[in-house]
Amino acid sequence: MATPGSEQLGVTGPLSVALPTDAELQASTALVDELKRQNNYESVIETNKRSAVLNSLQQITEEFVRQVGKAQGMAENIVKNLGGKIVTFGSFKLGVIGPGSDIDTLVVCPSNVTIEDFFATFPEILQKMAPAGSISELTLKPDAFAPIITLKYNGVDLDLLFGRIAIHNQIKKDLVMTTPDLLRGLSDQEVRQLNGVRVAEEMLSLVPEQGVFRTALRAIKLWSSRRAIVGNIFGFPGGVVWAILVARICQLYPKATASTVVFKFFNILKVWRWPMPVILKPIDYSTRIGNLKVWNPKIYPGDRYHIMPVITPAYPSMCATHNVMKSTMQVIHNELQRGSDITEKIMNGKGQWKDLFTKHTFFTADYKYYLSVITASTSDEAHLPWSGYIESRVRHLVKLLEDHQSIDLAHPFNKGYSRVHRCQNEAEVEKAKGGSLEHQAKDIATATTGHGLAVGSSKADLGTAEQKLDADANVTMVYTTTHYIGLELHPGVKSLDLEVLVSRFRNEQCFIWDKYDRESNAITIIHTRNSDLPDDLFEEGEVKPARKQKKKAPNGAAKKRSATEDTNQAPAKRQQTSVVAAG
Repeated sequence: MATPGSEQLGVTGPLSVALPTDAELQASTALVDELKRQNNYESVIETNKRSAVLNSLQQITEEFVRQVGKAQGMAENIVKNLGGKIVTFGSFKLGVIGPGSDIDTLVVCPSNVTIEDFFATFPEILQKMAPAGSISELTLKPDAFAPIITLKYNGVDLDLLFGRIAIHNQIKKDLVMTTPDLLRGLSDQEVRQLNGVRVAEEMLSLVPEQGVFRTALRAIKLWSSRRAIVGNIFGFPGGVVWAILVARICQLYPKATASTVVFKFFNILKVWRWPMPVILKPIDYSTRIGNLKVWNPKIYPGDRYHIMPVITPAYPSMCATHNVMKSTMQVIHNELQRGSDITEKIMNGKGQWKDLFTKHTFFTADYKYYLSVITASTSDEAHLPWSGYIESRVRHLVKLLEDHQSIDLAHPFNKGYSRVHRCQNEAEVEKAKGGSLEHQAKDIATATTGHGLAVGSSKADLGTAEQKLDADANVTMVYTTTHYIGLELHPGVKSLDLEVLVSRFRNEQCFIWDKYDRESNAITIIHTRNSDLPDDLFEEGEVKPARKQKKKAPNGAAKKRSATEDTNQAPAKRQQTSVVAAG
């Protein structure tokens, strides 16, 4: 129960208000020390640089709003008071940003400014007002699901979203973003643009000790990244979900140290009675703004299918885990159990925090069989949107796989691996599209998409391959991105024919893309044994699985291969399926 005079945070009272013991305090000190060893905190210099960039963006935003007002013929006395505001969200807002991370930023503008103004005028004013040479990698994405401008400003990565407030003709710096009325008169897309800021601010107001919350969240973010279980697009929780879950544990143990919160995080969530939702405050069903839908499984049939509901605290409350599937939920549960075992040892003085943050074993030990989903194009310009689209569809293939009668688990990895190949003729082009690495450009490092650091480069670096075409005009560059799905078969299964299932995935999810071009876009799905995985999936010190030697027949001849078994690389056909064999 809550202590007298204290405010209860959450939908229930705390499970304990006990003060931390000396051992728990020491475990928290050890946790912070380990996070520092893991380079989880940025330097003061980097923090000050971010602050300077945000202060500059505030001035640029105000000038942008004034320029739009002038162009609309507004009077000078009105223009100078239009205002404008820069608001952060995500890791920066929550206070858990690490070295090199980007800042999620919302450019808040009054009702007269439109998103078309944002993309047409803001970049020009940005370039004029920022110090010479400080802006780089400026990219406009007006057609994205969440329209965005990305850039580097003085070395700081920024994601800029646009937020319009229809009910205000002026935007003051003290505007409270959590007020539901700010959503009045907005489209669904405009509401989405504001949602990140509103959720982050609500969350911070709902935790008892922000310092404890931040340290515990840093630990859980690092753990989920190292264990490769973060990424909404792949069916795993996104960053906001892990933050909500940590916040809920903080509510249940308001006096606890960060070490205890992390320990309880695993202990409680490993036995959580899903689909009972995790919520930080009572869901607001009384506020009604337009047609905004609030999560409610009693009314909306679709909400009843959410198997691991974690609900955002800001109106309109939504399920942030709607992409979690049966297989990814099982993977998450396994990792929660592992985390519980490790943190119990730590709290008993028999373990170390570094054990919690050990890298995943997805490629080195977890599976014998994988599906490789390979997207390919002959230009970087065509490949980026195509591979990005297929990345967003991979979880639909996982759903088909986990419903197959012979498959126990289909585990998508939360990154794609992008490679570049130099081909001399059409036959080599087709081999590269089909998954062969024979003609991979070794001087261009493999890059990763999705969550986590690149193996050797960023995806943007793949564009440098175009610059090397002049050396040989006969060379065709092929760009591929491969996503891997680990397969665990039911006991006794000897072979697995996925041709019909893969064909269904292509027809229902891939070829329906409105920009699909058969000549420009290729997709191949092949079976890959663990011993045949590419070397660039393994870091220094990791051991690649080796193929077991086959037993020889009594007469000394090699045992015949099953007709369903694959060789190291499947034939290079543009739209090939494969047969997975167990044996």
